[in-house]
Amino acid sequence: MSNVKCPIIELKNISKTYYIGKDIEVRALNKVSFTVDAGEFVVIMGMSGSGKSTLLAILGLLDKSDSGSYTLLAKDITRFSDNEYATLRNKFFGFIFQSFNLLPKLDIVANTILPFIYGEGKSSADEKRSISILQKVGLGDRLKHKANELSGGQQQRVAVARALASNPLVILADEPTGNLDSKTTAEIVDLLKELNDQGNKI
Repeated sequence: MSNVKCPIIELKNISKTYYIGKDIEVRALNKVSFTVDAGEFVVIMGMSGSGKSTLLAILGLLDKSDSGSYTLLAKDITRFSDNEYATLRNKFFGFIFQSFNLLPKLDIVANTILPFIYGEGKSSADEKRSISILQKVGLGDRLKHKANELSGGQQQRVAVARALASNPLVILADEPTGNLDSKTTAEIVDLLKELNDQGNKI
């Protein structure tokens, strides 16, 4: 048996163009190619409007490229249907967004369990895992708090826990510290690095 490990993700010549009206063409991505290996902590940098969010949307199977190929775990998924994309997205990816996207009236355990509710349904094991992750990210003393009772940094920690709850293959973070102050930004970045060192692919 071969010991050669394939990349988790491989993009080849990915391009994406948007159209504003009939005449204005916006080229968001132009023949982007790269690979992501197990355990890598990858940062995508660029000016505002340079296509970072578009690339993350394609990586996370929230959007499709116009051309190029996408290989996930050595399988070409470029021409998969939207339903197949949705299945893979729920199975393999966790997302952290700049705006937290928490439900303010739910406590943080309920917010963390949401991926299971939208998937195949939650179990007591899922709830235990969610509580364990919330403790891991430093929120063990806030389990009964609603999302709107937390600071911005604490809310983002809940978002990190939610992304980890379903044990995804890859976590994608789109400007996860954009709404935070510099001190909290450093704390969240350190947390993501620590989780990555523990085996989560971010």
